[in-house]
Amino acid sequence: QVQLVESGGGLVQPGGSLRLSCAASGSIFAINAITWYRQAPGKERELVATITTTGGTNYGDSVKGRFTVSRDNAKNTVYLQMNSLKPEDTAVYYCNSFINYRNTWGQGTQVTVSS
Repeated sequence: QVQLVESGGGLVQPGGSLRLSCAASGSIFAINAITWYRQAPGKERELVATITTTGGTNYGDSVKGRFTVSRDNAKNTVYLQMNSLKPEDTAVYYCNSFINYRNTWGQGTQVTVSS
């Protein structure tokens, strides 16, 4: 069964850094752009960053200049490097992609930015 698995979340102080990973596993014959979303309690889901299969990227306004998304196609893994973290970055972070023509979501990883 194809799945996306996020990892790397945790508790970090303001100004700190974290790197999230999103790994696709299973029998994959087609995979598209991978997008990171986040959702904080009581808030709508927000697009964080997208990376295409050829490495093109797009970022949400709130994370531009602080977050960097990258991709290792050989490992079917996408990374989200998060620097200069702020308390308002606290959320559950999810990755999403169309894999084998199916809309696939990971289970999410919690990021908490607090002193």
